[in-house]
Amino acid sequence: MKRSGNVAVRVSVITIIINLILSLFKFLAGIIGKSSAMLSDAVHSASDVFSTLVVIAGVKMAEKEEDEAHPYGHERMECVAAILLAVLLALVGIGIGVEGLKTILAGSYETLAVPGMIALVAAVLSIVVKEWMFWYARAAAKKTNSAALMADAWHHRSDALSSVGSFVGILFARIGFPVMDAVAGVIISGCILKAAYDVFKDGLDKMVDHSCDIQTEEEIRQLTLAVAGVKGIDDLKTRLFGAKLYVDMEISADGNLTLTDAHWIAEQVHDAVEETFPHCKHCMVHVNPAAE
Repeated sequence: MKRSGNVAVRVSVITIIINLILSLFKFLAGIIGKSSAMLSDAVHSASDVFSTLVVIAGVKMAEKEEDEAHPYGHERMECVAAILLAVLLALVGIGIGVEGLKTILAGSYETLAVPGMIALVAAVLSIVVKEWMFWYARAAAKKTNSAALMADAWHHRSDALSSVGSFVGILFARIGFPVMDAVAGVIISGCILKAAYDVFKDGLDKMVDHSCDIQTEEEIRQLTLAVAGVKGIDDLKTRLFGAKLYVDMEISADGNLTLTDAHWIAEQVHDAVEETFPHCKHCMVHVNPAAE
């Protein structure tokens, strides 16, 4: 867990530095280029800095060792961090959408400022940088099985999508449709809200002991049945506990086996599962006598 936490923190620190530089550039480009869409995009990037700090806090708390009050560890703190990120994303999305709608409903589009070329350049740069950050954070999240880091990765993707909206809006505003700058802000808010929903759902699933995916359960079944002495699987339950997996199963074996032999079979299953699935924190195996 320590190694995974170190990877997540390293990735988070790198993204914070890049986000600070990018959000500052986008903010200046929005002011100089007179683009409300780019200013909204800059606010979104700035929110990434806070969200990444939440990720670091969540990962650090999740890697704390078990104690008397928390015998199962603190892994769910990553889920808490992911849910907080989702709420932050939703607030940012709503704020950007409201501002865009105000401009659209106000009318008098001919008085709206035409965005400058620097705003268009900033949008292109943001798309490239944020998309790279998405894949970078996503790879680290998959490697460490971190829900909070994956949530942060999708935050980067939502920022890349918002920059695409900014680019389109600014481009159309420059060729004679100034209201499109505000329309882009509303589209951006929709992308952000969708990302917030996905992040919230994933964090909530892991918070309430959601089972793992069907493919993983099937792999566990095949792995168990391949162990010598196992005659069948009577019951299999899995649950996601933060970034970790717990497995509880009942297997059947020859009822005439000694307790020592039955225990040996259970240990083989236990070791096979935990070695095959590194994120499995514990596998509990109960042995039943096989039906005659």
